[in-house]
Amino acid sequence: MDKKLVTIALITMLSGLPMQALVCDLGAQEQSDRQIQSGQLLNQGLQQYRARQYESAFQSWQSALQIYQEIKDRVGESKVWNNLGLAYYSLGQFAKAVPFFQQRLTLSRELNDRRAEAYALDSLGLNYIQLGQYEQAIAMYQPAIEILSQLNDRKNAGNALGNLGIAYRELGQYAKAIACHQQQLAITREISDRAGEGRALGGLAIVYRELGRYEKAIDLNRQDLAIARELKDLSGQARALNNLGTVYSDLEQYPQAIVLYKQGLEISRSLKDRSGEGRTLGNIGNGYRQLGQYEQAIAFLEQQLTIARNINDTAAEGKAAAGLGIAYNRLRKYEKALDFYQQDLAIARQLKDRNGEGRALNNLGVLLGELKQPELAILYYKQSVNIQESIRRDIRGLSKEEQRSFLGTVAGTYRSLADLLLKQGRVMEALQIIDLLKIQELEDYLQNVKGNERTAQGMRILEPESKISRLSTVSFAQIPLLNRELAQQIQQIAPSELNKAPAYLQKLPQGVVLIYPLVLLDRLEIVIFAANSIPTARTVAIAKPQLEEMIADFRNDLQDPSSYDIKTSAKKLYEILIKPIESDLKQAKAKTILYAPDGILRYIPLATLYDGKHWLVERYRINNLISYSLLDRDRQSLPDLTILAGAFGGKAGESKFGLSGLPSSITEVENIASTFPKANKYIEQNFTSQMIRDKAAGNAIIHLATHAEFKNGSPFESYLLFGDGSKLTLAEVNDLKLQDTQLVVLSACQTGLGSLGTGTEILGFGYQVHRAGARASIASLWKVSDGGTQILMSAFYNNLRRANSDTSIALREAQLSMVKPSAKGGVNYSHPYFWSSFVLISNSW
Repeated sequence: MDKKLVTIALITMLSGLPMQALVCDLGAQEQSDRQIQSGQLLNQGLQQYRARQYESAFQSWQSALQIYQEIKDRVGESKVWNNLGLAYYSLGQFAKAVPFFQQRLTLSRELNDRRAEAYALDSLGLNYIQLGQYEQAIAMYQPAIEILSQLNDRKNAGNALGNLGIAYRELGQYAKAIACHQQQLAITREISDRAGEGRALGGLAIVYRELGRYEKAIDLNRQDLAIARELKDLSGQARALNNLGTVYSDLEQYPQAIVLYKQGLEISRSLKDRSGEGRTLGNIGNGYRQLGQYEQAIAFLEQQLTIARNINDTAAEGKAAAGLGIAYNRLRKYEKALDFYQQDLAIARQLKDRNGEGRALNNLGVLLGELKQPELAILYYKQSVNIQESIRRDIRGLSKEEQRSFLGTVAGTYRSLADLLLKQGRVMEALQIIDLLKIQELEDYLQNVKGNERTAQGMRILEPESKISRLSTVSFAQIPLLNRELAQQIQQIAPSELNKAPAYLQKLPQGVVLIYPLVLLDRLEIVIFAANSIPTARTVAIAKPQLEEMIADFRNDLQDPSSYDIKTSAKKLYEILIKPIESDLKQAKAKTILYAPDGILRYIPLATLYDGKHWLVERYRINNLISYSLLDRDRQSLPDLTILAGAFGGKAGESKFGLSGLPSSITEVENIASTFPKANKYIEQNFTSQMIRDKAAGNAIIHLATHAEFKNGSPFESYLLFGDGSKLTLAEVNDLKLQDTQLVVLSACQTGLGSLGTGTEILGFGYQVHRAGARASIASLWKVSDGGTQILMSAFYNNLRRANSDTSIALREAQLSMVKPSAKGGVNYSHPYFWSSFVLISNSW
């Protein structure tokens, strides 16, 4: 979060009030001695506040408050409550500031002072933002904006809209954030508030940066900078330069970022803005750290640390300590790194900064891993994960800017922890963290993912671990001894207790197994779990680059219906992914596989692996799982079917909105409508994004025979295209009303466009549909021929119509009907290209 932007908004909205109050107090001719004394104290506090002597200002204002209360001057008392809150806000003690602003709110309402009421609401909102209580902040801003609009106070209404936008942004509600900042921008332009216009542009830039829309963010930040230069607003210039530098840091263009930061640093120093100077020094230091220039990084970070201590900016002190710890860690000066990490941890706990605490614990885990102290590394990683999961339950995860103070990435933490746990034979714990990794990867992609009661529990801290976790500090010399003692104590725990599965996993029906592969740099781990058993891990010695090459080759064969090498490449992957767990599947009497692929494995359907005689689809039902932590519903038969079916249409060989026409999509939808009496069809121009928003609710199945492109990158670049040319982005899918929907089918989508990544766009689609309320989704991993899709979908819906049939059975039987060579319409559809592209993504069995 850009707290600089928030602070400016606070001072802009509130600094006028105390000065106006002071003029009123001193300008009256008939004042009692006590009134004069209170006015002098008020003025003294203002001077101290401007000199950044916040504690002294607080004492002066506290004395003034006592006088106002004695002489029953309720107006004066209200103003002083505001100033006392402002003093605590400026000290970074936001929780302490809240009661003072609440007192002002109460008094302003008693006095029927609507303007003061709006300002008090705004002040409370700002403090709630700083405390991470974004829903409460929104509850303050909405009435504040309403009051300011009624008073025609457009400037402050614009400021409040900007702050409301920040709250929405922190919740990951980006569309609402953009709307607020755009309203703020419109107001500032209408009233010719150029400084406010710059802040609005800066606020919009931050949202677009977090969405990965970097070109847009750069353009907006440059507009903000131009306005600040036009107004000769040095503080605004420093802010815009720092924000612009942050965009280039996100783009990993660190030299350019450093140039911009240094320009901002020069301005902050000319203004004697010690806080801004320290923040910019930290940005420069972290830029050099990302470039691997650790000595340079240390020089700047030490300056940041000194300034933070001099101005009592404890939060900045923690960030500087974190940066220094990482730099020394990279230089393998582990004892110094340990000291700085522990300083960061102590500060985060003092400030009750949960993100900071998670960061420090993660960095300590990395250090301990590098020191070959696995049990201690696991403990610190687990504590870091637990904090991230407890935060995720309420708000979105860390931004890229915040993740830069992690040694590695948050997802990297989860992966490293799983690696260590598997090496130690702690398979159930490893399965838990691999599952939570799926949710963290979704967060990295969608940036608005919340957890639930299960994910919020995080990782179980074992009794021997809990004793060490209570230690405030650990000396470098103590580490080997502590690790050895912890390892001995954990070895004494019975395997059945150590690998005890959560109660909801024990409810898996007989014949249903979980398969969780984990792709690591030096090997592939495959974790398998069935009810009434403990999980098992099988290790395959294959390096990640080799596995990725095999998957890429296999995907090429899958997408080429003329390929004769398909069974050869399918057999190679079978030997790696299924052969190691064949005996486990047999022992579990497996009939259904709940498969949670990792990384690039998401781009290939498990059903197409070949054992030399049969495709895997011939042996098992296969569901792709989002996360077992989200398992909350048993398999159910579809109800009396109501279906919404839409077709993109167009003519064969002709382009429509830049993509090929899908004439068979019309036939596909017509067939569904003729098969199901309660099907409503929407063809071409009638098939619109607005229609799906308006009419999705109440349908058991949503069938979308249209282009959908899922790209490895921003969810705002992945979209569904409708018959009228309108689009629905992947980020907007969760806004659909799908609470009554059993299944969403996309029958012409493509994934991994451009280059294969980690497959989070596939996982993201399944999650968004699930989050919107639907139980399951079917999507294709590559675009199948128009005719082939029609044949598969026709078979699928005919199967689905049968009484007591379910989605996974219907899809599998449709695929099996195409596996055996036979010509349909003169075309042989037995190649996996035609039947295997469609995967079922579900969190039920």
